[in-house]
Amino acid sequence: MRFKLILASVKADITDRIVDAAKEAGATGATIIPGRGTGIKEAKTFFGLSLEAQTDIILLLVEEHLVTKILDVIKKAGEFHKPGTGIAFVMPVEHVVGLESQMEKFEEEVRKSYF
Repeated sequence: MRFKLILASVKADITDRIVDAAKEAGATGATIIPGRGTGIKEAKTFFGLSLEAQTDIILLLVEEHLVTKILDVIKKAGEFHKPGTGIAFVMPVEHVVGLESQMEKFEEEVRKSYF
């Protein structure tokens, strides 16, 4: 099995919508890390306190053949064509441990698709 890591940085209020869309497209789960970020424009401040919106980092470890499909649904669900809504990118994964319980399911699905 070959895997890729999809990382998406999105506004917290659309995280559930993104994760649900990714699961419908074949992702088996997601890890969500709260964060905050900065972009080209400076964040608004109020008495020196930043008014940046909460950002979530969504991590999706997916089988290589599902990457394009999942990335497409993330883009649509998150409305990434609008400025400031989010960004997603893919990184290679060299080794994976801890998925032993899911590997049988993955291998069975691969066998079904070839026979």
